[in-house]
Amino acid sequence: MKLGIVGLPNVGKSTLFNALTGAKAESANYLYSTIEPNVGSVPVHDERLDALARLYNPRKIVPAVIEFVDIAGLARGASKGEGLGNKFLAVIREVDAIVHVVRCFESDDVIFAEGGIDPARDIEIINMELTLSDMDLVSRRIEKAHKLAKGDKKFAVEAALFERLLQHLDAGLPARSFDCAPEEQGLINTVPMLSAKPVIYCVNMDEAGFIAREGHLKQVEEIAARENAQALPLCAQLEADIGELPPEDRALFLAELGLSEPGLPRLVQTSYKLLGLMSFLTAGTPEVRAWTVKQGTKAPRAAGTIHSDLERGFIRAEVIAFDDLMAAGSMAAAKEKGIVRLEGKEYVMRDGDVVLFRFNV
Repeated sequence: MKLGIVGLPNVGKSTLFNALTGAKAESANYLYSTIEPNVGSVPVHDERLDALARLYNPRKIVPAVIEFVDIAGLARGASKGEGLGNKFLAVIREVDAIVHVVRCFESDDVIFAEGGIDPARDIEIINMELTLSDMDLVSRRIEKAHKLAKGDKKFAVEAALFERLLQHLDAGLPARSFDCAPEEQGLINTVPMLSAKPVIYCVNMDEAGFIAREGHLKQVEEIAARENAQALPLCAQLEADIGELPPEDRALFLAELGLSEPGLPRLVQTSYKLLGLMSFLTAGTPEVRAWTVKQGTKAPRAAGTIHSDLERGFIRAEVIAFDDLMAAGSMAAAKEKGIVRLEGKEYVMRDGDVVLFRFNV
């Protein structure tokens, strides 16, 4: 999973990126301190892997990984190439979801790109640049459909659908909030639109506002609800401070602030929910590992995330729920109790399944 961290200049993108990844990307008090995208991979902590490791004593533990991309600040006119717009738009096309950092903190030390705090204005600026870029793509698709409709009337229906979408975008609304039938959505998905990507609005607050959940959070939550997006309150500077502490001191520091966990686990949970993801597990002496797939994935496709040969030669899957395995105490005991299931090609994977795939090629 690749998440792109975006926002106006000086909203805290690089501070958040450094806190999440432990990187040392430049975070400076001037516009466009980030030019080339910074990339960092973060292991997803999963306590189930630790529990499986105690059962199997593996040579290595391999968690799922999220890749964060810190993208240059977006300016007005980016869709027309202003500022670093073309570079920004090219990078954002490659991510699975957008973490849109919205500045909701005051600081005399950090200049504003657009004046004082106004999350609705800042969100509108970026959404508008994304939708303007999308409008160009959709307009070209409409033109192509009209030409093809001369020989096949089904393309007239396609043109009408994209004309509705174009009106939606022209109203300043992102493609992800466009209301259409499921079969129409499949057609719309053939156009790689920026504003169709899932979004988490990361509300970057000062420490006091974050702990009290006050300030502009409610306003951003209302915007997110209208757009089928998510809103997540964070204090990027606080996350950076937590990252500087020795691991043994972090829990105490969080407890003093009345927090149960730092921001990364909450961002991961929100990302998985937004993208409809889950993890299944494999376990053995060589390694214990988490694999990320879409909810609703069937067993052969899940096997293919490990290796294409497993999907091509899939025979069956030996499956047990993580909780059932822990209760049994070992795989051997679970098999004696008859709670290890044999599942075929139509089995839909569940979060926390511990699986052994049988295959033949």
